Amino acid sequence: MESSEFKPQPKKCAGQFHEGSMAKRYLLPCLGVLIFLSSFAVWLRARAAQDSGGSVIRVVVSMVQLNVAVTDSKGNYVTTLRPSDFDLSEDGISQKVATFEEGNEGQQNVSDAARDSSSPVGPGSDADAEHRRTDPPTAGIHSGTTEGIASAVSGSNVFILFDTSNYMFRGRGFVFAQDSIAEFVRTLDHPYQVAFYSYSRDFYRAASLTTDRSQVLRGVRETVNGDDSALYNALLMTLKDAAQYSGRKVVVVFSNGPDNSSMVSPEDVDELAQSEGVPIYMVSTREAKLDAASAAVFSRMTASTGGEAYFAKSWKDQRDAFSSIREDLAHLYFMSYYPQPNPNRGWRAITVKLTNPKYKKYRIRTRSGYRPIPARVNMDAASSGQ
Repeated sequence: MESSEFKPQPKKCAGQFHEGSMAKRYLLPCLGVLIFLSSFAVWLRARAAQDSGGSVIRVVVSMVQLNVAVTDSKGNYVTTLRPSDFDLSEDGISQKVATFEEGNEGQQNVSDAARDSSSPVGPGSDADAEHRRTDPPTAGIHSGTTEGIASAVSGSNVFILFDTSNYMFRGRGFVFAQDSIAEFVRTLDHPYQVAFYSYSRDFYRAASLTTDRSQVLRGVRETVNGDDSALYNALLMTLKDAAQYSGRKVVVVFSNGPDNSSMVSPEDVDELAQSEGVPIYMVSTREAKLDAASAAVFSRMTASTGGEAYFAKSWKDQRDAFSSIREDLAHLYFMSYYPQPNPNRGWRAITVKLTNPKYKKYRIRTRSGYRPIPARVNMDAASSGQ
């Protein structure tokens, strides 16, 4: 008979038993709390998705850009103003200028410009004389020379939209319009980028944004007769293209007036232009001026975006209108600001004033406001951190 050897098992000390019991005692309740919190977070996300239609809506406003024209009582441009001369506000909330440049002078350092500003205008000084430009490029523009115009304009992206509907093909008006646009394109300085689009019922991108003038001019010369006019559809598409680019940008429209086939309203186009900070310039023929409804829309849309409307009665008036647009671009103040906290998610009104009382007789032209564009983020992407 075999004898079995007894092997005593190691005993657990009291401390080991106590630690194991305590760990189990606290671990299980903690796991329960974590499970409850995770379930509650999932419920909150589901409730938020239900309330917002399955997505999270965030309003994103990074930088607001302004093109500002300042003119005196005679319509002459007021030049050499500094950032400290401007008072910006949004919904009555004061804003600080972040970037600043004038015409073709290049961007100024805002802090340096403020330090270098001269002493305030004294009681006996001539405010107009202080802001009268004497450099040669501006003199060239005023004298109407092509060299002066070209040298003074640089920096903006120009989107040209040309009416090729059946309204334009009356007499020799179409050829004169092509000539005016071609001259406008040729006399823009080469740092400018130009895009050329045409429209009737359909919208055609003849030349994407480029510095190649020959490509743009080819697009101008190759335009052909269309049918009905869908101006506001085409203008909406042009603005969406312009919105893809940063920096200074303008839209220049040559239209014969009535719109009889657009699916969007001019009010929608106007709001988009203001929200994207794109001034609209309208060059229209005499027929549009005779159409009171079109004339009112053109004037309202250009004024609210900071542009201008021109009603040309002849081919010479058309050329003068484009020359005036070139001059305007050469004298615009381009500035921006980062909005201060503002709970308003709807339309925000922009006000630009001049700080010195001596300048109150000057006229300021810029866009009147903007609507922050909400960025819709999918719930799955938001929860994954994308």
